[in-house]
Amino acid sequence: MSDRVPEVMRGLLKLWGEFATSLDRVPIIDKLNRGKFRLSDYRELLCNHRQQVVEGARWIARASSSIGEEYFELRSRFLKHALTEHRDFKMIEQNYVSVGGKLEDILVAEKNIGTEALHSFIFHRASQPNPFDLCGAMFVIEGLGQKKAGEWGRRIKQQLGLEDEQVSFLLYHGENDETHMREFEDTLSSGILDIAGMDKAIIKTAKVVARLYRLQLEELGNA
Repeated sequence: MSDRVPEVMRGLLKLWGEFATSLDRVPIIDKLNRGKFRLSDYRELLCNHRQQVVEGARWIARASSSIGEEYFELRSRFLKHALTEHRDFKMIEQNYVSVGGKLEDILVAEKNIGTEALHSFIFHRASQPNPFDLCGAMFVIEGLGQKKAGEWGRRIKQQLGLEDEQVSFLLYHGENDETHMREFEDTLSSGILDIAGMDKAIIKTAKVVARLYRLQLEELGNA
């Protein structure tokens, strides 16, 4: 294991603490925390979130195609991750329809301006050679699944009187993203931190993704 791994993890965990606190100030999350969440809020959240999730597997696959032969095993790991993610948006569609949304509406919804910014940045990074700095993006996004999705799903279920099947996307990620976080730690320990500057690049990318992820939550419905 690279001796840089603990240092990178400390930087990422510091970032996470700041990011998690900032999320509570986002209007839609503040509303959920105060017990004021409405069915229309949930539909809007799902409608906007689908557009991000659709792109998720695509940027991971793009990143894998940019990984050189010397990191063949990591390329395979990225591709496997993309495969596990590529149908997740279907759960969002099912949840949306189950709470009164029209399938045709969520299928044609545009990315909001925060999602546009987030994915423009991530796809740009994914197109660079050996874009292992995107481990920072994975830390933020998978961390949300592990640490926040289940909590949000349970609160939404309770406040709106829903069944598990109607919040299945959030509950599923709350239960399953822990595995992805272990894979993230394995990737950090694989030798990528021996690449000059990669330790700082991972933290920088995590900072950018955290800010843009918050932006897409702030800009719900603003396409």
